[in-house]
Amino acid sequence: MAAAKGRIKAVAYLRTSSAANVGADKDSEKRQRLAINAFARANGFEIIEFYFDAAVSGADAVDTRPGFAAMLKRIEGNGVRTIIVETASRFARDLMVQEVGYARLKERGIELIAADSPAAFQDDTPTAKLVRQILGAVAEFDKAMTVAKLRGARDRKRATGVKVEGRKSHAERTPDLVALARRLHRKDRQGNRRSLRDIAAELVAQGHVSNAGTALSPSIVRSLINR
Repeated sequence: MAAAKGRIKAVAYLRTSSAANVGADKDSEKRQRLAINAFARANGFEIIEFYFDAAVSGADAVDTRPGFAAMLKRIEGNGVRTIIVETASRFARDLMVQEVGYARLKERGIELIAADSPAAFQDDTPTAKLVRQILGAVAEFDKAMTVAKLRGARDRKRATGVKVEGRKSHAERTPDLVALARRLHRKDRQGNRRSLRDIAAELVAQGHVSNAGTALSPSIVRSLINR
């Protein structure tokens, strides 16, 4: 169904926690649909699709719910950025699950609205603030652990003599240039060597120049030879 002109496209999410509430003759799904549709009409939204998780606990993580996963997969490509639920508890009864799920949707730029209380997911109750602080602390801890693991891996690799960071040397970036410079620096049969400038000129003749397109400086040629 196409969205009405001037209305914001949205999807609706429904959930029942008991199999006893599932079925055409049951009140829960019907009530949720009516509440969501009424809110949408009154607030400039057009529901383009309903997604339903039947017999799914409100304490289950949102990313483990098949209906919710299908909804996210669909809206990733259709431009919809609003999900409407009947109540906050239909999204999740467990506060931690609710806050985690809301945070993940927010990261994706998706707005979550409860029809009975549009600001429910934004309310700064003491409990909600505590949960958000805990989630922030956990995220910071995970980041610190990742940094520590990466540092440990670099240290172990460095201990083997392998270069793990910093700008790559000429030997690493252009081993053929290094080999050529060293060959040009060898003494000839009379025991003479080319000067650094002569080597640079020969490198130019063979297509090796600086980033500016000029001959390599004597100091760079020396660094190539001494690698």
